[in-house]
Amino acid sequence: MKRIILTAAFAAFFAASAFAQQAAGSHEGGISDEMLSIISQRYEGDAGDRAIRNALAGSSIASLALNADNAAMIDTHFSDRVKTKGITDQQSSGRCWLFTGLNVLRAKMIDKYDLPGMEFSQNYLFFYDQLEKANLFLQGVIDTKDLPFEDRKVDWLFSNPLSDGGQFTGVSNLIVKYGLVPSEAMPETYQSNNTSNMASLIKLKLREDGLDLRKAYEDGHAKIGKGPKKDVEKGLKALDAELHKMKVRQLSEIYRMLALCLGEPVKEFEWTRCDGSGNVVSRKKYTPKSFYDEFIGEDLENNYVMIMNDPCREYGKVYEIDYDRHVYDGHNWLYVNLPVERIKEMAIASIKDNTAMYFSCDVGKFLDRKKGVLDLANFDYESLMGVSFGMNKKERVQTHASGSSHAMTLIAVDICEENGKPVKWMVENSWGAASGYKGCLIMTDEWFNEYMFRLVVEKKYVPADVLQMLDQKPELLPAWDPMFAPEE
Repeated sequence: MKRIILTAAFAAFFAASAFAQQAAGSHEGGISDEMLSIISQRYEGDAGDRAIRNALAGSSIASLALNADNAAMIDTHFSDRVKTKGITDQQSSGRCWLFTGLNVLRAKMIDKYDLPGMEFSQNYLFFYDQLEKANLFLQGVIDTKDLPFEDRKVDWLFSNPLSDGGQFTGVSNLIVKYGLVPSEAMPETYQSNNTSNMASLIKLKLREDGLDLRKAYEDGHAKIGKGPKKDVEKGLKALDAELHKMKVRQLSEIYRMLALCLGEPVKEFEWTRCDGSGNVVSRKKYTPKSFYDEFIGEDLENNYVMIMNDPCREYGKVYEIDYDRHVYDGHNWLYVNLPVERIKEMAIASIKDNTAMYFSCDVGKFLDRKKGVLDLANFDYESLMGVSFGMNKKERVQTHASGSSHAMTLIAVDICEENGKPVKWMVENSWGAASGYKGCLIMTDEWFNEYMFRLVVEKKYVPADVLQMLDQKPELLPAWDPMFAPEE
């Protein structure tokens, strides 16, 4: 009955065209008394509405929308699973990308050397990540010095001077440049685990530094004037040199702030390697680079392919995101856009070969935190609110309703024996061992289709036709594209 009355009311509303004929000017399109009378009819305030309102007044929407028909714990058996040991915890920081990338590598190292456990120092690489991002911003300010302050790129730079979020390209660029150290060589600090205060101060300083660079350029450029070409070129060269000196002085202050908060990066350390039984195998001194070379040693920048499922763009094409890198002299994020079914094929091949992968998704959607399960059937928001939510994946991305928000390590798949199709997947998370299902999250294949976005796969698991796509000249996308916010 409620639906019939509502439909009739709206029909009368549009037929009369009362609001299309209202007062012209700036007030047209506002909510009038007549419009309010009609739209308020959707809430009748009957017993059903009052019961829901009373419940919502004292409970969270998620708890009330929890689907009782889906309350049973999902089957935790997986047909194929990568061997891993231990769960990491990023705590109150946005370093999921770093934890995930290092978790992929540590799983390989544990398996290769039969280690009882192993964790790389996230703090060590985080120090250089923040320093490199500071340089990326300051150099970006210098590179855009001729653009007006209102330019979209300049505005984006000052809106995003620094973050602790990121993606796999940052992991590979940083490790290749600075190496790796075990966690005990440079442990976490309060500030590395709780980054917001440190980040706010560094961003404040960087924005000030950026303004100083632009002002120095404007003042210097005005003094050069329009003299002979030779003199102008000489003056501009001297000005560029001065801006570089300014940047170095500014970065020295950022370095000090980071060292106070995180400690100075270790340059040499001693590490004892034990086997799975706890027996000492070796004990020696390392530098971060020699440690990486001995125990990992692979070409992280060229041995991996980032795959994306972006339904807003053409499949089979390669895309590059401007300024989406952690290191100025590193590489922008490059990815191949593919249908989700092709991505699954590569993921399954990697898991079956005992190789974990960097995986990112929109983790907040339909997550039952208590069970650690991502399932479209977890919550029935439509029944609770009495409205439908009908957007598909493409529409959600286009309207900023969904996008990749969190990176985790893909470690397992359960394949149906009857049809060979995946039923569910599992990721190793970085929210601590007490979170989710033993520190992991389990996702249904249907959820995977809707909210998975990125996967980083070793080239040996990538089909030849996909590798050939990398020969394309990538289409450069702007840094502010809604699909490419940093994963946290």
